[in-house]
Amino acid sequence: MRIWALPLALLTLAGCVTQSVPRRQQPRSPVAPFRIFVVDPLTLARQLASIQAGWPRSRKFDCARLKCVALTFDDGPGRYTAKLLDILRRRDVRATFFVVGQMVAADKGGRTVRRIADDGHELGNHSWSHPSLTGLSQQELKRQLKYTENIVQRLTGVRMRVMRPPYGATDDDVAAETRREGLAQILWNVDTLDWRDRVASIVAKRAGQAKPGSIILLHDIHGSTVDAVPAMLDALAKKGYTFVTVSELYGKTPAPGRRYTER
Repeated sequence: MRIWALPLALLTLAGCVTQSVPRRQQPRSPVAPFRIFVVDPLTLARQLASIQAGWPRSRKFDCARLKCVALTFDDGPGRYTAKLLDILRRRDVRATFFVVGQMVAADKGGRTVRRIADDGHELGNHSWSHPSLTGLSQQELKRQLKYTENIVQRLTGVRMRVMRPPYGATDDDVAAETRREGLAQILWNVDTLDWRDRVASIVAKRAGQAKPGSIILLHDIHGSTVDAVPAMLDALAKKGYTFVTVSELYGKTPAPGRRYTER
């Protein structure tokens, strides 16, 4: 690429942006549009390189043979996410983070979500404001997914391929919209109930009940959950588990619209 063309390319990149339920209702209030952040040229260059190289880079684990488990963290990024990322980096563990768009927008220009991507973790869409998606109109459902998709892609260059419906609430309409958006629905089969029981030892013990192929539900917005992670990793590693992202668990990007709870 000629030198004069690089700024133009960077500017172009910067502009890109289970259960049965009653009949869906129109939302009471519209979703607020996300903020627009100015990203420096160095960050944009890294984003461009990430897109060209493909993201995330799979470590090619064969989870048909290995005892794999996927740690997933919802509702962030929050005040404890940076500490969690430090722990995971020291242990060389990758996880999947299902982020909420409003939390990304409130996070100092997206510093934490960029670090999640830079550290090799997988990013997933957890809606813009965490409503039950089954209670929304089709238009509002689309906005919830699209606003979060746009802000994450703007800040990181990452096009997310997985999502988690808030509260695990999904139906045929949610499945259809996620299929149109190119997002697989990732649920779980191990619930640590860390949002209810804010005791690190209890959270770690529940995570230790995982089986090969499990997807473990956690929330990085709770300090007690982050405090539980070292003991959780120790206990599962002692049992011979390999920690992978959701896409690594399946060996490929899961199919859009389809619902997954474990391998």
